[in-house]
Amino acid sequence: MTTKSESQDTSCKNIAFYLPQFYPFAENNEWWGKGFTEWTNVTKAKPLYKGHLQPHLPTDLGFYDLRVPETRYEQIELAKSYGIDAFCYHYYWFSGKRLLDLPVDAMLSDPKAEMPFMLCWANENWTRRWDASEQSILIAQQYKANDDIDFIKSVIPFFEDERYLRVDGAPAFIVYRPQHLPTPSKTLQIWRDYCTSIGIPKLHLICAMVHGNEDYEQYGFDAGVQFPPHAPNCSNLAPQIDFYSDHSGIAIDYSDLAKSYLGKSYNEQKVYRTVVPNWDNTARVQERSLFLLNGTPENYEYWLKLAQEYTEEKFENDKLVFINAWNEWAEGCHLEPDRIYGHQYLEATRRVKNGTSKASKFTLRGVPIEAQLNTKIISSRLLKAQIGEKRTLKNLLYMELRRIIDPALARYPIFRTIKSRISSLFTQSR
Repeated sequence: MTTKSESQDTSCKNIAFYLPQFYPFAENNEWWGKGFTEWTNVTKAKPLYKGHLQPHLPTDLGFYDLRVPETRYEQIELAKSYGIDAFCYHYYWFSGKRLLDLPVDAMLSDPKAEMPFMLCWANENWTRRWDASEQSILIAQQYKANDDIDFIKSVIPFFEDERYLRVDGAPAFIVYRPQHLPTPSKTLQIWRDYCTSIGIPKLHLICAMVHGNEDYEQYGFDAGVQFPPHAPNCSNLAPQIDFYSDHSGIAIDYSDLAKSYLGKSYNEQKVYRTVVPNWDNTARVQERSLFLLNGTPENYEYWLKLAQEYTEEKFENDKLVFINAWNEWAEGCHLEPDRIYGHQYLEATRRVKNGTSKASKFTLRGVPIEAQLNTKIISSRLLKAQIGEKRTLKNLLYMELRRIIDPALARYPIFRTIKSRISSLFTQSR
């Protein structure tokens, strides 16, 4: 029998990762303060440099609460009308303890929520890394003796739902950190055996390619899925940016990241392509943020188009393209409409989905002019200073250079000139 989530067409299906942390619950109240949701971080974000598009604030759906059924219905209607075929919910399970479970449980119990879906087990410890206390564990993955069987039992109701996404009839399921499982191959075999025993003959198990994992077969998975912007093999452009204050994070050009992921071959293994509309986690970690430059709807459209073309060529029946994400607002990574771009990311998604996209190249690259360090101005001010005015020179040094000098800038001739000139000026003034 063909289900709603297993159509017979061979076109690519867009699967958007879905973050359920948009409602208050007891543990977050205890750890972060009463009433905390993802919106708490989102609304605190401030621009780090001129032209920095922060904060990201919603339009159509507002600052929603996922306890409200109408919100979930609106999300589904919006997603389906713009070419999203399924949601992939992050699933949080810690030796029987579940967190952020309300939205996915509501989805399961509500037949009016007509949207295909799948799960991704986010099997990481929860820590206080948002406030730079990564060693402070809030809740840990323990991997107890009975966890393998207890875990698979917890997801069976989802696998059995007719809306659940299937590949060749097998429920599709992602594990985010397979290398954390004590014995991955054994765990997966226990899952498969149990499912077979209750009438689910096979599973389609997908391994997230993150944190150094480039080979899903070593763990016994059926496929892999990319997870940009993890482990970007790209140049850090942060030293070229005129930040308002000290910044210790990373800035990457969107097209560099896209080309890095598009160019991965994985030894011809089956690895699903994933595209990010943008990425900027300033809202979570402020001056330690990783963000993309030029993460525009136009550039996103071209990456998505190339990912779809690759998938159409390389895959037969399971033509899945993942999008990270539908609603990662605190990481500046969302298709949901905002006050900056409105529906443009969604419109780009629909054009690629229906084959009408005209995107043919990445349209913007590098550090935007308004955000660049103006080295000519700095040089001019220093070189015009009076030779004998030692205090003025010291003040200029502190005001103009202390906040921006970085070892990465040493290769620029202008800074070598400034250093030499300052040295000679101080020598002459003694």
